[in-house]
Amino acid sequence: MSIEIKAPTFPESVQDGTIATWHKKPGEAVSRDELIVDIETDKVVLEVVAPADGSLSEIIKGEGDTVLSNEVIAKFVEGAAAAPAENKEAKAEAPAAEAKPAAGGDKLVNPAARKMASENNINAAEVSGTGKDGRVTKEDVANHLKSAPASAPAAKTSSTAAAPVPAMDAVGDRVEKRVPMTRLRKRIAERLLEASSTTAMLTTFNEVNMGPIMELRAKYKDQFEKAHNGTRLGFMSFFVKAAAEALRRFPAVNASIDNNDIVYHGYQDIGVAVSTDKGLVVPVLRNAENMSLATIENTIRDFGLRARDGKLGIEEMSGGTFTITNGGVFGSLLSTPILNLPQSAILGMHKIQERPMAVNGEVKILPMMYLALSYDHRLLDGKEAVQFLVAIKDLLEDPARILLEI
Repeated sequence: MSIEIKAPTFPESVQDGTIATWHKKPGEAVSRDELIVDIETDKVVLEVVAPADGSLSEIIKGEGDTVLSNEVIAKFVEGAAAAPAENKEAKAEAPAAEAKPAAGGDKLVNPAARKMASENNINAAEVSGTGKDGRVTKEDVANHLKSAPASAPAAKTSSTAAAPVPAMDAVGDRVEKRVPMTRLRKRIAERLLEASSTTAMLTTFNEVNMGPIMELRAKYKDQFEKAHNGTRLGFMSFFVKAAAEALRRFPAVNASIDNNDIVYHGYQDIGVAVSTDKGLVVPVLRNAENMSLATIENTIRDFGLRARDGKLGIEEMSGGTFTITNGGVFGSLLSTPILNLPQSAILGMHKIQERPMAVNGEVKILPMMYLALSYDHRLLDGKEAVQFLVAIKDLLEDPARILLEI
C-alpha cells in the first residue's frame, strides 16, 4: 500500500520550510514512528516520522528544497522494503547539476555531505562515494567518521564552546568560506532589525547584591533537591518569580502595542532565552506567576535540553509577555538586550562578580550582578521602567519578599 508523506501543517506565522536532512534512503527498511526527515523552518526544526512499518519508495523533495504546508515530499510503501526507482536516489540526494566537485578533487559531493565534512574538518574528496556516479553522500561521510583512526586528536569541547565553524578553502595565505544562513538565523536577524527600527528602545541599568540568594541556595539546596526529586535550585527561578511579581505591580511593562492600541495582559507569560548551535530561541513559561520555584527550574531545564536537540514545538515559543536573557553564563558583565517583539521590555542578567561596595559607611566585598532592562519608550516612561527594575532588585536582595509578595 502506497502512502504519501507530507510536510507538517505549518502555523500561520510560518510560510514554508526547508528539507534539512533525510535520515532514510529509498528502499531502506523503516519502523513505525521512526524519524525519516527533518524540516527546518524559521522557528524550529520539525520531525516527520514513518506512518507504519515499511520503506520509502520515492523522495520527491531533496535536501535543501523548499516545501509548503502539507506538501507531498515523499512516497512510502507499507510492508516489506520497496526497491527504489532507478533515478530517485539521485533526486533525493541532490540533482547532479547542484552537486559541485569537491575542492581539490573531481568527485561529486552532495550538499549535505559537504556540510558534514566541513563541520568535521574532513576533505570530502577523500571520502569514498557510494551514490550514483560515485557521488559522496551524507551517509558516506558518517561512515568515514566512524572508521577514522581512534588515535586522531579529539576536538576540544567545553560548555561555552562556540558552534563548529565550517572548514575553509585556502587561497594563497588567506582563507575564507561562504555558507548560507540557516532559516532560523535569517529569522533572528529579521526580528532584531525590526525591533531596532520600529521601536523607541532605551535601556536602564541597576545592580543587585546576589549574596542573600546565594546564602539561601547554599543553606537549602540539598533539602530542596531531595524534596523535589533531584531538581536543583538555580538562580533563574528567583529571577522569574521576581519578574512575575514586578510585572503584576507594573502592568504596562507586561503590555504590548497593537497598531494604535495598548494590550494589557492579565497573566505573566515569561520567555527565557536559550542559546543553541542554530541560534537563540525563547520558549515561554505560561502563567509564570502561578509556578513554584521547582516547577520553574524543571521546565527551564526541559526547555534547554529539548532546544539543543531541536525538539521544541512552535507553540512553546509563541506568545510571551516578557523575556529574560542571561548573558552572564557566557561571562558577559554588561549588555543592552534587544526587545523580543511585540513585547515592551526585556531583562538582561549578567555575570556575578565580587566588587567593593559601600555598606553603612564600610567597604565590603559583595557578589554583585548588573541588571539591564531594555524597554519600548513609546509605551513605557522612564519612571515606570526604573521603578520596575528597582522592584526586581529589592525582591532579589530580600527573597522573603517574593514569598510574601511585599
